[in-house]
Amino acid sequence: MDARNLERRPEGAFTSLIFPTYNPGRILERTWRELVPFLRRAPGEWEVLFVCDGCTDGTPAWLAQLARAEGERIRILSYAPNRGKGYAVRRGLEAARGEWRLFTDVDLAYGFEDVLRVAQALQAGAAVAIASRAHPESQMVLPTRLQGYAYRRHLQSLAFSALVRCLLPLKQRDTQAGLKGLSAAAAQTLLPRLSCDGFGFDCELLTACRHYGLTVEEVPVCVRYEDRASTTGTGAMKQMVKELWHIRRCWRRMAPPEPVLATGPDRQAA
Repeated sequence: MDARNLERRPEGAFTSLIFPTYNPGRILERTWRELVPFLRRAPGEWEVLFVCDGCTDGTPAWLAQLARAEGERIRILSYAPNRGKGYAVRRGLEAARGEWRLFTDVDLAYGFEDVLRVAQALQAGAAVAIASRAHPESQMVLPTRLQGYAYRRHLQSLAFSALVRCLLPLKQRDTQAGLKGLSAAAAQTLLPRLSCDGFGFDCELLTACRHYGLTVEEVPVCVRYEDRASTTGTGAMKQMVKELWHIRRCWRRMAPPEPVLATGPDRQAA
């Protein structure tokens, strides 16, 4: 982390990291093993929120037991029934106390080096920072057996991104990467206007950023594929398309905004 960015922090500011969580199973054990050392070595102060989105596999109780040893820096929010990723992320962002608020997938497809990179972009002044698999400096790490799977996922992503750009006023080529972050000021501006509970939340968030003129910085990442777990089945894709139409209708009717934050144009991190 660049020392110059540390100097920009307001006194007492810290970073919140949110994990929307739904029946993660054994994946959570590896995530916990990597999370605790990260919190001990990460620059600055951090808090972590696990948002258990209607989990039925005992995850909230298991997390609560582990978190007791970590004090207040790890919190667990739990509710029922399952409401969807978008709802879970909104709940986490609303409950977060950090000056910078990030959310990422609980399977750590994006490692903690990527988390730090997005946090650094926010601390350097971006209102919103997002991981971008389409960034020219992004990398992919996967075993040989998953190359065909990763290629199919890439084609799905290209097709979905093209559809997104047709329906919504977005320029980003990767709207669905599961690592994004907002400043507290941006979260306070945007969250009351967001309503998408599903995986379309990312597109709604970026549409709101465009509507309010907030900076979106695209950050290169290293994506890890370790299994074939996917949320891009036929049913999920149909639901996401429905959500895109809903976002398009809602935001086209939205009145022009009053100035809320002084920010620059969208940009890519080097």
